[in-house]
Amino acid sequence: MRQFFQIVVPLLLPTVLYAGYLLLLRSRGGKGAPEVPWMWLGGAGVLLLGVTFLAIALLGGAAPSAIYVPPKVVDGRIEPGHYEPAP
Repeated sequence: MRQFFQIVVPLLLPTVLYAGYLLLLRSRGGKGAPEVPWMWLGGAGVLLLGVTFLAIALLGGAAPSAIYVPPKVVDGRIEPGHYEPAP
């Protein structure tokens, strides 16, 4: 689910917004639809995807010196993996 919100939504959001704009034009009696600027929509999606990846890289994650502790089973239940500060 996280991948959907971090990859698919930023990539498709410009196209969905443009489609909504076209529906709004038609509902208000607009004569014909303007030509769809696919290159601009694709470029905006890729740009938004890049901004999302940059934000995740800069704002998420643990410190570079942190140590990853993998998931393990303790008393029949799974403890999720996590990062611990370096000693």
